[in-house]
Amino acid sequence: MIMLHESNGIPRVAYFSMEIALDHDISTYSGGLGVLAGDTLRSAADVGLHMVAVTLISRAGYFYQQIGADGNQIEIPQFWNPEQRGLRACPAKVSVNIEGRTVWIGGWEYKIRGQGGGTELPVILLDTDLPENAPEDRELSLYLYGGDATYRFKQEMILGIGGTRLLQALGFHINKYHMNEGHSALLTIELLQRYAYSYRDLRPGESAFNLPLVRSKCIFTTHTPVEAGQDKFDYNMVQQVVREDFIDIAELKKLAGEDCLNMTRLALNLSEYINGVAKAHAVVSRQMFPSYRVHAITNGVYSQKWASPQMAALYDQFLPGWRHEPEQLQRIDQIDKEKILEAHHQAKTILFDLVQKLTGKTLDLSLPTIGFARRMTAYKRPDLLFSDRKRLRAIAKKQPFQLILAGKAHPSDYRGKELISELHRFIQELADDLTIVYLPGYDTQMSLSLVSGVDIWLNTPLRPMEASGTSGMKAAFNGVPSLSVLDGWWLEGCQEGVTGWAVGGVEVGNEAEDIADLYHKLEHVVLPAYADSQQWIQLMRGAIGHNASVFNTHRMIRRYASEAYKL
Repeated sequence: MIMLHESNGIPRVAYFSMEIALDHDISTYSGGLGVLAGDTLRSAADVGLHMVAVTLISRAGYFYQQIGADGNQIEIPQFWNPEQRGLRACPAKVSVNIEGRTVWIGGWEYKIRGQGGGTELPVILLDTDLPENAPEDRELSLYLYGGDATYRFKQEMILGIGGTRLLQALGFHINKYHMNEGHSALLTIELLQRYAYSYRDLRPGESAFNLPLVRSKCIFTTHTPVEAGQDKFDYNMVQQVVREDFIDIAELKKLAGEDCLNMTRLALNLSEYINGVAKAHAVVSRQMFPSYRVHAITNGVYSQKWASPQMAALYDQFLPGWRHEPEQLQRIDQIDKEKILEAHHQAKTILFDLVQKLTGKTLDLSLPTIGFARRMTAYKRPDLLFSDRKRLRAIAKKQPFQLILAGKAHPSDYRGKELISELHRFIQELADDLTIVYLPGYDTQMSLSLVSGVDIWLNTPLRPMEASGTSGMKAAFNGVPSLSVLDGWWLEGCQEGVTGWAVGGVEVGNEAEDIADLYHKLEHVVLPAYADSQQWIQLMRGAIGHNASVFNTHRMIRRYASEAYKL
């Protein structure tokens, strides 16, 4: 048995995620799922949990975004080299059978080092770009979320089956397998085969698979509140790809669905602990999957990553220990309001310098600035604020403000790319009365500048499609209140006029109400509040003391440890 180091033999939780944000320029993430995974692992390392993570290396990344003169998104591969980042190749390889070919899988080790007496957490990045493989197989770990359904299924074989085998080959002692979304659900098939009963011990008609044992080892976190968002694969395609080295399709259909291989259903059927990522999301998931017990562990963000350097310095000075115990931020009133305002002013200046560099536009530091930055897709409704541009123009004339937008659309999300083009048309249309900028190349580094430098964080998803959302949590660490639709985490975090404001009610699908309330709140509540410095500093303190102190990954990972991992 090959070991990277002696600590591999320590019992660990294996955390599988198709994407993990390790650093802003290591392009192994596309958005919120990967950022959450990276934040989760950093907190796990800090609190001393023995874990190992598995993901794909995605050498060509998701993509780097440019915006053309016509407002169209341009996608450029974002190559990175693990050797240039000091990663060490794993001293083992494993194989899976794909379309009758042996596909070899190697790995690279990235280390997350815990702070404050934590532990070292290895991340294994799976790589098929090996000389032993056929050219088409060498590209299977190249692109994050690339290609067609067949390419995606092959990637999920590599992640779930190959990743599980490589952990074993490297000598890791795994007692729990945590699937962050359904992409890695094929690991359950590998475990079924690993722990199958001997046929000589079976009675006629008995299954060879030890379902209770596999379930006892698996945890599944679902992030998808709608049926259409689940990974599903046609069984004819599945049979053509796997051919061998897989369980009988009839057995698979019992676990993953009769009509197609539903990765969410497979994970649900073979996991002892299942959770949604917010209280409301767990309710929606129970309605979608009524025969399963779905718990709720609300997401968080990693405190030290998402507080700006200016705010972090304040917390260090006045609330020492907040990095390991973010709940200490409840005592934010101990920090003088002028110091909080000055720290935010510094972060705002840094953001505006970035805007100048990327767009050539100069923003006014004295004006309230609204930020909207996330994956550009239809259900996020980035165009909701522009539904009545005549009214938006009138509000801006009466109470001037600025707007900063950013975000990528998936290359295959044509409506998302159309929305980016439409936003650029709105920017031109409103230019005489409202300054709006769209920042290209959105990544985690830019995200930190945005959530710390704007004054108000806007979020307008279509209910109930926001499973959790975390951008508003990041803003809260910087004293930035949210103006958000009541969905996901905001149903728990919103204290009206204290941490921010709700847009619309809790009813599903009432877009007219959302639009009317958004304009009303902006004109009559939010912008007037910004003009009152005493009221605004209380809002900033409210966002920090009530939201940042709760919605962090230290709180979240401790709940996983006690309730899901049972450590």
